[in-house]
Amino acid sequence: MPIDAVAGLDREQLRQLLAETIDADVTDVRDDTDFVQTLGVDSLMALEVVVVLERTYGVKFAEAEMSEVRTLDSAYEVVRRKMLERS
Repeated sequence: MPIDAVAGLDREQLRQLLAETIDADVTDVRDDTDFVQTLGVDSLMALEVVVVLERTYGVKFAEAEMSEVRTLDSAYEVVRRKMLERS
């Protein structure tokens, strides 16, 4: 797996993007903070998160993958995997 396939994926930029999307303070978006349980993200906002990730990183989520994006860590791993698949 080529390292440059995920060169555009930076964890701190992703943290900032997620915080902006869910209207949370960036310090509240820790690696394992559950967006739904801890930050009160509802299903509509969760869908918006997926759409923003798709547009920003040029990936496409399958419906089953959408529910995987509940923390910064899980968002990072799903986007990373999708970026590797397309390279």
